Amino acid sequence: MITSAANEKLKLVRKLQDGRWRDKLGLFVAEGEDLVDAARAAGVEPVELLVAGENVSPELLAGAADLPHPPRVVGVYRRADLPTQKLSLGVALWRVVDPGNVGAVIRTAGAFGAAVALSDGCADPVSPRALRASAGAIFRVPLAPFDDAPGRRVALVAHGGKPLAEISFDEPLTVVLGAEREGLPDELVVRCDEAATIPISDQVESLNVAATAAIALYEASRR
Repeated sequence: MITSAANEKLKLVRKLQDGRWRDKLGLFVAEGEDLVDAARAAGVEPVELLVAGENVSPELLAGAADLPHPPRVVGVYRRADLPTQKLSLGVALWRVVDPGNVGAVIRTAGAFGAAVALSDGCADPVSPRALRASAGAIFRVPLAPFDDAPGRRVALVAHGGKPLAEISFDEPLTVVLGAEREGLPDELVVRCDEAATIPISDQVESLNVAATAAIALYEASRR
């Protein structure tokens, strides 16, 4: 039973709240039974598993965790153990800095059997907020660098593209999305094979990136 805040395992959990330590060690923390159960279901084994009342004091585990309510279970995992296999359908995110949006897109991709490719400048997909937003999908959705996204690329733009309903969704295919306010830079859009737009009310400038990903992937699966 861990009864000291100076314990090395608790120090590790605290360190991994910082992205610099996650990058340096290649590890990340999943807090809560839902995330740990999702990892187990995907066959991803923890490096360390701390369970309140079993091998660590509940008060000490609560003090090391990031959650606003004390977790009962905290797992430490290797980035290298996350899935990376190539799929024929993907979502590529360009400089989406909100970890909640990155996690929500990963969760959406998991619902439609898609991979997620991330550019430099995107939020860390294994940060605490992104992990919670992914609802455990991080352990089963393949992640890749932006340039490794599969197949033909369709840029989703707020205005000026083909209506999404007119786009061919023959796979392999990747839907390319930018952040809600900045969108995709023109030089990136012209490098894509097509540009598409989701028709929305004139009173709305753009859709949230996670909502856009859900609509595009649903359209692809519906075809």
